[in-house]
Amino acid sequence: MAIPAAEEDPMARYRSPLVSRYASPEMGFNFSERKKFGTWRRLWLYLAQAEKSLGLPITDEQIQEMEANLDNIDFAMAAEEEKKLRHDVMAHVHTFAHCCPKAAAIIHLGATSCYVGDNTDLIVLRDGFNLLLPKLARVISRLADFAEKYADMPTLGFTHYQPAQLTTVGKRCCLWIQDLCMDLQNLERARDDLRFRGVKGTTGTQASFLQLFEGDHSKVEELDRLVTAKAGFKRSYMVTGQTYSRKVDIEVLSVLASLGASIHKICTDIRLLANLKEIEEPFEKEQIGSSAMPYKRNPMRSERCCSLARHLMTLVLDPLQTASVQWFERTLDDSANRRVCLAEAFLTADIILSTLQNISEGLVVYPKVIERRIQQELPFMATENIIMAMVKAGGNRQDCHEKIRVLSQKAAAVVKQEGGDNDFIDRVRADSYFAPIHKQLESLLDPSSFTGRAPQQVAKFLKQEVRPALDPYQNKMGGKIELAL
Repeated sequence: MAIPAAEEDPMARYRSPLVSRYASPEMGFNFSERKKFGTWRRLWLYLAQAEKSLGLPITDEQIQEMEANLDNIDFAMAAEEEKKLRHDVMAHVHTFAHCCPKAAAIIHLGATSCYVGDNTDLIVLRDGFNLLLPKLARVISRLADFAEKYADMPTLGFTHYQPAQLTTVGKRCCLWIQDLCMDLQNLERARDDLRFRGVKGTTGTQASFLQLFEGDHSKVEELDRLVTAKAGFKRSYMVTGQTYSRKVDIEVLSVLASLGASIHKICTDIRLLANLKEIEEPFEKEQIGSSAMPYKRNPMRSERCCSLARHLMTLVLDPLQTASVQWFERTLDDSANRRVCLAEAFLTADIILSTLQNISEGLVVYPKVIERRIQQELPFMATENIIMAMVKAGGNRQDCHEKIRVLSQKAAAVVKQEGGDNDFIDRVRADSYFAPIHKQLESLLDPSSFTGRAPQQVAKFLKQEVRPALDPYQNKMGGKIELAL
């Protein structure tokens, strides 16, 4: 097959599905070339403004010229310059200088490439967190509404994916919410812990700036503080090499990987519940579950979340390895790797949060299926209650235990060997030995009496922990989200 020219056929070039298929426009822009190089120009402006305010010979006219051209980026010229210079920062210095001839002499004054490179990365990481946090809060809010609605609905619990004591649909959902609340806290912490690299020079010593200010240490410190504030950070790292410590990237991707683990667990639970036909994710009217089996309703949204969450969880390995091999003040083998892993981590987290929001806004519960499954298992769970009731009615505990053992094994044989329904209670009703409690059997088998404090736990958890954590995001909750491709 002939390869068409990419400029003639956009579909002839690989495009990351993270951007072309899934991610939100906002997160796509956050990691775009326009955001990156526009931020570089703003950082050069901040530096010039701060240097001017501290006495360097920079004019108002030069500052105004830079301000007027922040977004006037000739990307074709920059690409040509980079092809010639083999240096992306200098290519953009020349491109900026071309449209700012009066300011050309003071652009990037005293700075190293990492002044724009690393500081832009930190701005993008911070802005990425600011995009993710409201999305995560929305997911938690939707699931909290679901948990509240189904706080009292009994459902069969599972341990080892084997039938266990009853819980409630809402209580199980709270297990998901609790993990996501931990992620919300971790993402907030990681964002708030980010500092600016600031104005540190080629190896982090600020030597070039000390020379510019003729040995005045206080002005160099003030320059760092001014630029940090202009970029919207409260603090800068006090010591850096040429770069900020790459352990920062580990912290950032660790919390995103942890979020991926939470969502993978939640969506795996939903997939299992879909198989049990107890709960299903939304399914559009014309959606096709299988090309071969028309009846299928595959949980494709949850499957997508699991698929992408696995990718997100693996990305933390990149900064771990990068940080471990940064020689002395820095090596450049971090650059290409970071271009990929940082962007992909935020884009992937953005996608799975949007998808999980869509899932949580349309979860469908099937009470009759849930009730039927309870009835299949509850008779065996009720044996202890039956023994206690018989003892209260004057029976002997050991005799009762033996009677129940025999009847329950016969009922189990019907279920396992004959494929029939659990008829244990029918056997109890038919046995005259249990006549003293026959009228109590219905109350002894009430599912709500087997769920313990699950409803109360849901109410207390949502009121005391979940709703307060969501308060800062109340004006960002938005409406329902439509699913991407």
